[in-house]
Amino acid sequence: MFATGARVSRVLALAAALLLTCGVGRALAGGVGSGNIVLIVTDDHDQHLGGMTPMKKTKSLIGEAGATFVNSFTVTPLCCPSRCSILTGRYPHNHLVRNNSLAGNCSSAGWRSAGESSAFPVLLSKAGYQTFFAGKYLNQYGKKEAGGVGHVPPGWDQWHALVANSRYYNYTLSRNGAEEKHGDDYADDYLTDLIARRGLDFLDQRDPRRPFFLMLAPPAPHWPWTPAPQYRRRFADVSAPRDGSFDKAAKDKHWLLRQPANPMPDSSLRFLDDVYRRRWQTLLSVDDLVEALVRKLDEMKELNRTFVFFTSDNGYHTGQFSLPIDKRQLYEFDIRTPLLVRGPAVHVNVTLKAPVLNIDLAPTILDIAGINDSSANMDGQSFLPLMAPSLRNGSPRPFFLVEHTGEGLSAGDPTCPAVGPGLAQCFPDCVCEDSFNNTYACVRTLDGRHDMQYCEFADSESFVEVYDLRSDPHQLENIVKKVDPAVLQVMNQRLIQLQSCQGAGCRDLST
Repeated sequence: MFATGARVSRVLALAAALLLTCGVGRALAGGVGSGNIVLIVTDDHDQHLGGMTPMKKTKSLIGEAGATFVNSFTVTPLCCPSRCSILTGRYPHNHLVRNNSLAGNCSSAGWRSAGESSAFPVLLSKAGYQTFFAGKYLNQYGKKEAGGVGHVPPGWDQWHALVANSRYYNYTLSRNGAEEKHGDDYADDYLTDLIARRGLDFLDQRDPRRPFFLMLAPPAPHWPWTPAPQYRRRFADVSAPRDGSFDKAAKDKHWLLRQPANPMPDSSLRFLDDVYRRRWQTLLSVDDLVEALVRKLDEMKELNRTFVFFTSDNGYHTGQFSLPIDKRQLYEFDIRTPLLVRGPAVHVNVTLKAPVLNIDLAPTILDIAGINDSSANMDGQSFLPLMAPSLRNGSPRPFFLVEHTGEGLSAGDPTCPAVGPGLAQCFPDCVCEDSFNNTYACVRTLDGRHDMQYCEFADSESFVEVYDLRSDPHQLENIVKKVDPAVLQVMNQRLIQLQSCQGAGCRDLST
């Protein structure tokens, strides 16, 4: 009797596994009938400084219902090049978008002719997916010099893209190529809510016989940090965290980090605390968006066959190393991003430590859709096996590249008296973080045994920074003069290889 019971248990377990696999099998089979995919990308949303703290619904509905990646990184801490990396699965040195300006190839003719045609939504569309986009696309999108509002990138069935950079009110959308102007009425115009409404409308109007891909890109928590009216008084007692590298002098770091006033003046402290609160306030509307979306998918009985990704384009800093606010830096607060995923066969309420990159999103989404198109020539790799190991074995990369190209000019004055190309505004007590000599490339090693970062600057000093994050998680001490020269040579050679890698060559270097 015991043996029979054991056999029955094994049969039932096998049947359950087959049902689970079949459920995801539809999501991996490719073509019409594949699983649904939703990608939510916030703007300047840090993971390192408490950026997910106000996102209680998102953490519950996605993270606790799926996987939370605690070592998620952007390969470049700046909006436009990072978003291009998400769309193409490529490092910036391969998609060639280096900065937020047209001169930096953001929405340039080169991007429109080459980058957009190889972005993963094109492949999803060819495979039968219904595709929908709403929100911030690229910083220069919609401007006359960037093709105007009539330009709709290939691969999208429905297109509701913000013209230019993040705004909450008084903006222009390209609605399927037609100009649509919005004012400052909360009910009609608040962009985060409008994105949510249009996404839900698309779900109501979709063809239920075909799979869908939604990409929602709300402006929060990017400047100008305008919260919805009902959230303006929230977090009144919250201040930017004062631990770690907050207001620490950076005497052993590159030129830019040696410019800020230290200790920070009261004007900076008041300003960054206000920014920190307002960023959290804007995120509450994103939390509402996630809740409405998950509820809708559940009502449609599509939730259990839909993968939902939540991430950001880059991190942010508020006072670290006396820099009041911005991104663009090589440190953990700027390169770490939130990443939560739920979906068929994704383990429930798990925390995953394997490092994943924003260039891995595109190959992961194509993997889910069952699309194996080698012509896409992506540098990233699918992390589906990491969060759904019942499907396939996979191993994480031990190291990866982070690169950034500054281009702003400050006429030699580090206090930024004049705004240069690509620098939209200069906040109180800021320094020129978009300076052309804030250009660097780093190899980040995170393999269970080592947790290190090696960076080289393209400046007159040929400056090098090295950190051992096991003993120095806040990157307070540059140990370049203490490290064995043989180790530095290995790091240098690894960096040179990564900076010129392409496609499978990038993945081969990281195994």
